Amino acid sequence: MPVRLASPDEAEKLWEIRNQAIRHGCKNTYDEQVILAWTPDLMPPGYRTAVASNPFFVVDSPEGKTPVATGYLDLQNHSVEAIFTLPDFTGKGYARRILDAIKAEAKQRGLVALTLSSTPNAFTFYQKNGFNLVRESLHRSGMAKADLRCMDMRCEL
Repeated sequence: MPVRLASPDEAEKLWEIRNQAIRHGCKNTYDEQVILAWTPDLMPPGYRTAVASNPFFVVDSPEGKTPVATGYLDLQNHSVEAIFTLPDFTGKGYARRILDAIKAEAKQRGLVALTLSSTPNAFTFYQKNGFNLVRESLHRSGMAKADLRCMDMRCEL
């Protein structure tokens, strides 16, 4: 499946992918109440802005009708953000394709490194794709109203 840029009118669908991926992938990492608070059904207004303001990539379903994986390059922070895959499509290489597109976009823009903050369940994926652990930390999530255990990582391009 090819990687393409998302459009802001797809933001609600991308938010849904995010929520489903977190609810499925993080269920053994964070408390259920934290996950539910972190994944509200109502999309915050800033999410559509993120889709519109950054190179926000998607991979569509094999039928080519709807996105099943997402991720973007945060231009302000030079970071990888929101790489999520619907649970039924995990393990098919879609997240890697999006990460490769983000890396290529970053290189094209002259960036020499990328950072990210990984949940523990995604840590190995990022390690396998060239990211190294900088430190383990707690990130305050206003949405979840909790401190989330994360791994701060970096990749030289």
